[in-house]
Amino acid sequence: MSTTDTLAPMALTSQMLGMLGRLAQARSGDAALRQADLLRLEIAHGSIFSIQQNMTTAHDPADELQLRRFYSSEAVTFPVRGAKRKTLTPWVKCLFLRGQVFVGEGAHVLASTFDDFDQMSDYGVQSVINVPLMRGNVCYATFNVFGAHPHWQAQQVLGIELLALAVARWIPCAPGLAYRLAGSSFNSSVET
Repeated sequence: MSTTDTLAPMALTSQMLGMLGRLAQARSGDAALRQADLLRLEIAHGSIFSIQQNMTTAHDPADELQLRRFYSSEAVTFPVRGAKRKTLTPWVKCLFLRGQVFVGEGAHVLASTFDDFDQMSDYGVQSVINVPLMRGNVCYATFNVFGAHPHWQAQQVLGIELLALAVARWIPCAPGLAYRLAGSSFNSSVET
């Protein structure tokens, strides 16, 4: 099947079961992430993949998150361990406050969502799927796939969500993770 073909929902289900089976055979975090990277390309050809680890502690200011890149398919341009600070934006509220998947479509949406979009746009990025990795009510990392096309197919979104859930066990929770966001009604610290 060519990478430009759209998979029918049943074909995606069969394909995903095979992919998840291969991922389940990984015996280390590095092996799992390499396998997830390959599987991500089968779901979203030409995409860029990263995982951002939430490094925020109780000592950081309220309504502010500290994120560090844990994995990058483009490590030369977007290096692992690269860090960024995020304030209380609609994107932060979606992922870190409500624990919901964020699907952004179109360069204009990405430009208004990500302050580093200029750097990403050099790669032709036009869409994103951000999946929060959760421990209880706390988002300890985000699984991010940036696409070169302006829209996602529903089966691609489902495939990326399933892949993120399968990889979550290999992503450690940062020591002392805790954050305070306006509107949060839950305890946002994680016992590690």
